[in-house]
Amino acid sequence: MEQSDCYKTIQKRAEAEIKIKGSKFIGRTESIATAQDADEFLNSLRKKYYDATHHCFAYRVGIGNDCAFRYSDDGEPNGTAGRPIYDRLDGADLTNLIVVVTRYFGGTKLGTGGLTQAYSESAQKVIENAGIIEKFIYEKIAMIIPFPDYNNVERLIRKSGAKITDQDFAENVRLAAEIRQSQAEKLKTDLIDLTSGRVKFE
Repeated sequence: MEQSDCYKTIQKRAEAEIKIKGSKFIGRTESIATAQDADEFLNSLRKKYYDATHHCFAYRVGIGNDCAFRYSDDGEPNGTAGRPIYDRLDGADLTNLIVVVTRYFGGTKLGTGGLTQAYSESAQKVIENAGIIEKFIYEKIAMIIPFPDYNNVERLIRKSGAKITDQDFAENVRLAAEIRQSQAEKLKTDLIDLTSGRVKFE
């Protein structure tokens, strides 16, 4: 199966707050690229809001076979917080983000059903506030071509939807282009055909 080069994530960091029976649930979300980014964001919230009762979270990074995720109830009853938050990420097919729901206990116990609902709703609301965007994974192709081939190569690169990111003119031309990962091999083949094999990839 061909791995996709596009994924859905949040547009921007966001916050959302709900109150249930005196308890305050504050959802926050942030874009991340690694598990380390997730830990740093979580630790910064734990430090800043040290007086909160719980910081429950879920995150997911990567796509396809490289996808990794984690969630935590942070002391809430098992399965009532981290998993419901993660289910919202999974349900919207989002990655490269973390959602943390900070709870300030209001004195009234909500029960497992009430907690699950509260954490799920907080995650849903903060994701809606952040907005969803589709992003693409790009591959960089670096090449050297004879100067006479430059105009044709440049035309082909632009026509393919790729973007030239760097060029250096000397005896030969050094070029770098960025293209969606799924289209990189086709562009390389087309460049070889166009230049009758004169293109050299670096």
